[in-house]
Amino acid sequence: MVQTQKKRNQIIPALIFLLPGFVLFFMFFLGPLLYSFRISFFDWNFAHPDRSTFVGLQNYINELKSPIFHRAVINTAVYTGITVIVKMVLGFFVAVLLNQKIGGRAFFRVAYYLPVITSWVIVSLLFTYMFSGQGGLVNYFLKDVLHVINKNVMWLADPVLALVPVVLVDIWKGVGWTVIIYLSGLQAIPVELLEAAAVDGANRWQRLIKIMLPMMRGTLTFLVVVLVLGGLNAYVPFQLITHGDPMDQTHSILTLMYRSTFQNLDFGSGAAISYLLTLFVFLLSFVQLKLLRKPAGE
Repeated sequence: MVQTQKKRNQIIPALIFLLPGFVLFFMFFLGPLLYSFRISFFDWNFAHPDRSTFVGLQNYINELKSPIFHRAVINTAVYTGITVIVKMVLGFFVAVLLNQKIGGRAFFRVAYYLPVITSWVIVSLLFTYMFSGQGGLVNYFLKDVLHVINKNVMWLADPVLALVPVVLVDIWKGVGWTVIIYLSGLQAIPVELLEAAAVDGANRWQRLIKIMLPMMRGTLTFLVVVLVLGGLNAYVPFQLITHGDPMDQTHSILTLMYRSTFQNLDFGSGAAISYLLTLFVFLLSFVQLKLLRKPAGE
């Protein structure tokens, strides 16, 4: 009895301190989350919510049948696949180089990380200028300097080519972050282990494959999951560089959600898109964690 009373006296002050956080969580996260989920089942009347018409799963069905939604899913998947693979591979090799005892190592680490802290808006607008079809820097170098092309390429007017600057800006801006994460994993590997392997005759490639990568399994799992989630939630570069043009063919899932919700004022469809993305992200994350957490050799 005394023990129970003691535990209760310890729990009550903790709950009092946690209460403000719980209130904020329910007011600004869980509450809006549940409310938007409700909206996804209605033909929502923004001006008069009480006049909204219940349509059940129709908003979800309409989006799953929409060619524009299909294109947005493809764009997001391509963007995610390319950026994740390039940042994982390039970031690893840069991290291995920067983990060596070389002159100016601190400078290069800072230099690679600087793009990460630059503004998405400024960098996206800069890449928009660089890939402009008329006076862009890329066309200038390709046509007037390198003479690779005979006429300007209309990058942002082509549904496929428009993804090039979007992908490149993410790689340029994000590879420095993967380098930092890799460096933390590399520095956790005991130097003595690598030296012992070298003494036993293992070359650099063998040390990489047999020692470094297996010991960085947790780091690799973290990077894959976080980078994939970031790619699926891409918004700023798509919105600022392509605006969905031409003919709504360069949307990501989030920019399509934004257009449906705030430009077309179709709140039901916008909410449905957000929950389709949420469901996909949840399932993909679950599969990723199951696969990547398996012990080596299974």
